[in-house]
Amino acid sequence: MTQIGNGNTRHRVTLPDGTEVTLAWAAMTDTGLRREVNEDSFIAQAPVFAVADGMGGHAAGDFASAAVVTRLAEHGGKQIVGTPDIDGALRLAVQDMGRGAGVTDEGSGTTVTGAALGSIGDEPAWIVFNIGDSRVYRLVGGVLEQLTVDHSIVQELVDAGQITREEADTHPHSNVITRAVGFHEAPIPDYRAIAVEEGMRLLICSDGLTKELTSYGIRHFLVGSRRPEQAARQLLDAALGNGGRDNITVVVVDVLRVVRPGADATTQPAH
Repeated sequence: MTQIGNGNTRHRVTLPDGTEVTLAWAAMTDTGLRREVNEDSFIAQAPVFAVADGMGGHAAGDFASAAVVTRLAEHGGKQIVGTPDIDGALRLAVQDMGRGAGVTDEGSGTTVTGAALGSIGDEPAWIVFNIGDSRVYRLVGGVLEQLTVDHSIVQELVDAGQITREEADTHPHSNVITRAVGFHEAPIPDYRAIAVEEGMRLLICSDGLTKELTSYGIRHFLVGSRRPEQAARQLLDAALGNGGRDNITVVVVDVLRVVRPGADATTQPAH
């Protein structure tokens, strides 16, 4: 388990076009109640926020998730990050896994999901990326939306109409993923760009959270907590209270303010 970054109550980023974005965030992880080792890792360091859930057993899974967040952290402190940066970091992480201690004959691997502050054209955007079944959610105006699509057997069954979303949560193959970072294969992330909106909240989490909380439960704690650290703590505690069957990692990111070039900052709403 590797933690890079932690929390920040107010961090201002000036993008290349002059737009100022003020963020706040918090990140927490827990081994859970049934696992001996925490194979989750995270980075919470602007402009990159990501969670990696390692696989391959103890040392191998821990090493794989650490390799991913460590490579992503090389872009920490930049103004923006683009898809080539993320692709490159993931490819280097796979190389690192191949050289790492604790790797089995089958290799090691990890899921990864996250959001990086970037731009599309001249507009600030979150570059959401995903490999595996960890997830990114967006909360805007009280509406919660899952931004990523799981790479899993049960998601394919849901997409094919063979089972319902509710049945997927208890399906015997619910832990089987169809895409990962590692196992000697080239990483292929899904990307999605979304607008950076003032007042929005992002949740980045491993499946240890979504195994224990429904989307209704997740929304309840995200809506009911004013500060990111409150939301992260309540989500973590609720997942542990519901069984904590896996490692649990949550990163909550708030967009406090967006000031466009030439705008009078004094006219922007305060938070």
